[in-house]
Amino acid sequence: MNGEPAPPTSPFVAPPRRRSLLWAGLLAIVAAITFLVTALLVTIFEHRQEARTPFVRLVEVDETTTDTEPWGMNWPLQFDSYRRTVDDDETEHGGSSALPPSKLEKDPWLKRLYAGYAFSLDYREARGHAYMLGDQEATERVTKRPQSGACLHCHAAIAPTYRRLGLEAAGKPSNPASLGSEFNWPAVMSGFEVVAAMDYPTAHAELLKTPDGSLASRRSQESSVTANVEENSDVDAHQGGAAHPVGCVDCHDPQTMQVRVTRPGFVRGIAALAESDADVPHLPSVQRWRAGDRRRPYDPNVDASRQEMRSFVCGQCHVEYYCGSKETLFFPWSNGLQVEQIEATYADHKFPDGTPFYDFEHGETGAHVLKAQHPEFELWSQGIHARSGVSCADCHMPYERQGAMKVSSHWVRSPLHNINRACQSCHNVPEAELRGRVDLIQSRTREQLDRAASAMTDMLDAIKAAKAASATGEIPADLEKLQRQAMWRLDFISSENSMGFHADQEAMRILGESIDYSRQAQNLALRLVFEAAEPNARSSE
Repeated sequence: MNGEPAPPTSPFVAPPRRRSLLWAGLLAIVAAITFLVTALLVTIFEHRQEARTPFVRLVEVDETTTDTEPWGMNWPLQFDSYRRTVDDDETEHGGSSALPPSKLEKDPWLKRLYAGYAFSLDYREARGHAYMLGDQEATERVTKRPQSGACLHCHAAIAPTYRRLGLEAAGKPSNPASLGSEFNWPAVMSGFEVVAAMDYPTAHAELLKTPDGSLASRRSQESSVTANVEENSDVDAHQGGAAHPVGCVDCHDPQTMQVRVTRPGFVRGIAALAESDADVPHLPSVQRWRAGDRRRPYDPNVDASRQEMRSFVCGQCHVEYYCGSKETLFFPWSNGLQVEQIEATYADHKFPDGTPFYDFEHGETGAHVLKAQHPEFELWSQGIHARSGVSCADCHMPYERQGAMKVSSHWVRSPLHNINRACQSCHNVPEAELRGRVDLIQSRTREQLDRAASAMTDMLDAIKAAKAASATGEIPADLEKLQRQAMWRLDFISSENSMGFHADQEAMRILGESIDYSRQAQNLALRLVFEAAEPNARSSE
């Protein structure tokens, strides 16, 4: 105002109170970041420790622990999912169900396919593994018809019973300590032969004589030993247990938890397959064994890769095999895994008494025919997944994340109930598209299956007419062979539990052959009827 210059403008200086608030905020941000980083580091450390110690062995399990509960105390994550096999879980073309419907009511032609055989009495959808023993004991196939003890080869945790009977046959100790110390393949194989000669009730009773490793049986055993140690040092020799369906000990070594094969039928079957010239590109360990010196038989527990074992443990039971009373259970793989290769094995096979092999005499025609079991392993072997190195467990027991660990789910079920983990880990397409692909394959297979069933019933009608027109009431060998070939192929796909998905083109090929053989048999039978009627027509002229 008086001509004096204005004072220079100084930089903004926050008031002391505002500076304090800024510093406090900055410290809070630093503290929060420090806390988060520390928490992250602690979590990483904990997860690393968790990964290094995937389980804590709280309870000792050994080769007799057929009860899964003690295993569950050591491996709770796997056990929790295994227990879910009791849950209802159903897809359109099969799965688990609380009260599975009768297949015989859904498809009446099955009664004609199995006429004269126990499956014509009772045949239902399969349920989860938890039901595999109880359902077998309840089926009318067992309660109304005599069955072989060999049936327990796959439905029960039976390896310790095989071992006990094998040791007893050799005059060796069979107390719990001896039974639990090692797997002992020679004793298991010997006991396997013994059980195969038993009827079902006798074999089941032997299960109950074998220790099951349950917590209750351990307490009972300890109290018995304590009370009688002075009087009888072998008091625990036959401390029995309960009968259990297939569980942890059937697929895992109790000491190392390594996946393993425990079924004698599979061990012999896969060794016979290795000895054959059959093409098995999906089994590289077999090809390596063939290229070696072959000084010992192929042994899946020694020669197979871990990925192969993730299919072999399933292939112990989800296969075709003979389990009747005429001889020891066997897998017919000495010519290969394809339907016609198995058929050729059966055609060349004779029972120990020298008679030709067959499963049963057909109730309508008298033909000696075959009965397929559940050949999932064989059909899978012909499919794209097997050729791509995908195991059974990859789809039916996919990995899931549990904390720091990657755990294989033991809730064995259809991949359609878990498409995210079972399918989309490889197939980067929407779930709806994957489900649509499966539905298309299975619906087409079902349509072809119905056509094959219709051809089969037409064939049976024609053969019955030919028998009635025959002077001897018998059918010629070439007609019986055609019936056998047609029914074997229809049964092979009908009894396999993927409705063609495991190998869709192979399933359609097999069903096409079934239709062809049925129509050939039908034409031959009708020609026989015509030829039988022609002389009568001439004589009446």
